[in-house]
Amino acid sequence: MKNSNYYAILMAGGVGSRFWPVSTQDFPKQFHDMLGTGDTLIQKTFQRLADLIPKENIFILTNERYNDLVLEQLPEVEQRQVVLEPAMRNTAPCILYASLKIQKENPDALMIVAPSDHWIEDEKTFSKNVKQAFEFCAENDALMTLGIQPTFPNTGFGYIEFDKSSAKAIKTVSQFREKPNYETAKGFIKQGNFLWNAGIFMWSVKSVIQAFKNNQPELYRLFEAGIPTYNTPLESNFIKENYPKAEDVSVDYALMEKSLNVFVIAAEFDWNDLGTWGSLYDKLDKNESNNAVVNARTLETNASGNMVRTKGNKIVVIDGLNDYIIVDKDEVLLIFPKSKEQDIKKTLQQVKNKFGEHYG
Repeated sequence: MKNSNYYAILMAGGVGSRFWPVSTQDFPKQFHDMLGTGDTLIQKTFQRLADLIPKENIFILTNERYNDLVLEQLPEVEQRQVVLEPAMRNTAPCILYASLKIQKENPDALMIVAPSDHWIEDEKTFSKNVKQAFEFCAENDALMTLGIQPTFPNTGFGYIEFDKSSAKAIKTVSQFREKPNYETAKGFIKQGNFLWNAGIFMWSVKSVIQAFKNNQPELYRLFEAGIPTYNTPLESNFIKENYPKAEDVSVDYALMEKSLNVFVIAAEFDWNDLGTWGSLYDKLDKNESNNAVVNARTLETNASGNMVRTKGNKIVVIDGLNDYIIVDKDEVLLIFPKSKEQDIKKTLQQVKNKFGEHYG
């Protein structure tokens, strides 16, 4: 029997523009089967959370334009579980809004906030770490996060610095660090008390709402006014009118960096944020030429290290090309060096400027 106080907020509002041309504003990456497994990323994340959390307690936070996609891909979810943002305001406002809805339904709720587009292989260990955090949060006024053991000096993630002196699994966070440059990242890894910030948070609904009251009084007042309407037919009018007034601020900045009761567990599972084509390449099985291929049939000569993705069964002939991203999608073909994958966002903007907004 699953614990009825366990809740999840599944974050599914992002656009994932570094996965263009597959990920677009109308159909972002979390709704695609990026790994070629038969499940989309949001479906995989939902199944992972449903191991520990009653299905009816999993809320999906997304932009209102993705409502139909969520209901189509997660048929076991009811409309009450889809929390819609009428405007893009980063992560703090939507987490506060969802937390107030959950508190009204169950004041004893313990929550995990998890992105919808991460890859986690060892789902049993994921559940074990989350349960460990929930048990701590049930007894303590704590804001918790799952940190990832860094495997190399990554400059694309923020870092969590924890108290070195603690021998316990649950450690006090000294501070959050912004995305570092390469030298700084090397220093972090050498020190040994830094973890990657994966954006996975756990807390009791009581603790997180108290933290918003203390650290973001204005934001709290804005959403507090809606409490009488939450989980009623009047909610959507209140949100349409008031949500766009919220400050555009991340939960890291709004709460985690400002609070003194922050703790971290170093995750014991393998994790990948699937943020870029290169990170997807790292996760996929490679063929004998060391290319990662999704959906396509390939003929390869002097070609290795490539990430190839097409629509079903297309034949792709590659000769003399190494370490490239080759993605074929309807009206767009992307052939781009893997080493420059962070520039895809910029390139997408140039494509939209030159050929029209609808290509993004």
